[in-house]
Amino acid sequence: MIHQLKYRGKKEIGVSLGRYYGRELKSSSLFSSVDMIIPVPLHLKKLRERGYNQSESFGEGLAYSMKVANESSILVRSRVSQTQTRRSRFERWKNVEEIFQVTTPEKIEGKHILLADDVVTTGSTLEACANKILEVPGTKVSVATIASTLY
Repeated sequence: MIHQLKYRGKKEIGVSLGRYYGRELKSSSLFSSVDMIIPVPLHLKKLRERGYNQSESFGEGLAYSMKVANESSILVRSRVSQTQTRRSRFERWKNVEEIFQVTTPEKIEGKHILLADDVVTTGSTLEACANKILEVPGTKVSVATIASTLY
């Protein structure tokens, strides 16, 4: 399913999984205070190649079920990074270090953000995104992913 979502244009898989997952999260006291979903961004070049962001599709489903906004323009990937697929843990961390930016920090100040991604391997990308969001005063970050790999 992940391969179909990510590489075969089946973004409805992400939306459906997000809707299901969002219903589960909404009933948890840990996630009931989420104010907004922010999907892990793709660089504009990768977005043009793929045609959509699979994490944004997942975030769309989460947002629908959790009744919050899915804000894909607040966190951006400021430069292209190489694929993470065959990198070591340290190489992954270095590859995403300082490539994300918060465009409108005032929109997330004091908010509980749910960071949405398709697959977590080492957590380097999520850590880099969360660190940028946490630079904004009063933010809290939680994470939701569709899957994780054994690394």
